[in-house]
Amino acid sequence: MMSFRSALVVATLLMPTLVVAGSPVKKLVFSDPAGDDFGPGSYTYPTHAVYAPGSFDLRNVEITDKGATIQFKVKLGARIKDPWNSKDWDGNGFSLQFVQIYIDTDHKAGSGFTKPLPGLGGAKFAADEAWDKLVLISPQGKTRLGQEVKYKARAMRKSVVIPRKTRARGKTLTAIVKKSDLGPIGANWGIQVVVQSNEGYPAKKDILTRRVNQVRGEHRFGGGHDTACDPHVIDILAGKAKGEKTEIAAQKRTLAYTCNKKLATLPMIYASKR
Repeated sequence: MMSFRSALVVATLLMPTLVVAGSPVKKLVFSDPAGDDFGPGSYTYPTHAVYAPGSFDLRNVEITDKGATIQFKVKLGARIKDPWNSKDWDGNGFSLQFVQIYIDTDHKAGSGFTKPLPGLGGAKFAADEAWDKLVLISPQGKTRLGQEVKYKARAMRKSVVIPRKTRARGKTLTAIVKKSDLGPIGANWGIQVVVQSNEGYPAKKDILTRRVNQVRGEHRFGGGHDTACDPHVIDILAGKAKGEKTEIAAQKRTLAYTCNKKLATLPMIYASKR
């Protein structure tokens, strides 16, 4: 006859494995459909030839635990180039893109920030989806990036993470972050990835972001507004971030804005709810 202890062991082995929402995971993957690099639906690329079609079209995001570090890989719709020779200004080997990865680590109202980094214009996060950590993938070197955050986003400074290493290869940007700066990847993390354009000479209060204007120009996106009431956001994750075509409409809805009345809302995509 089986003893009580043996029966308990067998029952434990047969019990389905439960994944606790807050437990660490090794990898998170998010996708975005092609052809939605137009913000709320109206934005157009600058006219200069360096802004090739697809350069700001988010396709895929992978966040991977590498032991002492966490790796972020962001794939775009076009080959990433370095037309302004970023190495000459202590850059990271690409010139155009500026990717901001917002992370809600606890999903608690009143915890974190509802305003994004200065430079994204008329955009916000919902109170219960405020961000706690922000990883910046920029062409700019660590010194310039750190100075911009220090002087233009002082209150957010301790929550902004500048990678140890950033590089570009093919259509993919990769950033390596110390795990101690973020903590382990949480299965309940909320993620939002904002694709913007690097601007080395930004507006006074903006952090290295290229604005969207009403009429596009050689180095300005068009289809927006000439004040900062529009979201200066070219592409984001939307819906369930599985790369489905319905997510294009979801992006248009969430980035819709009305000057002086309604800000665009940047949604967090929670891994545990997908």
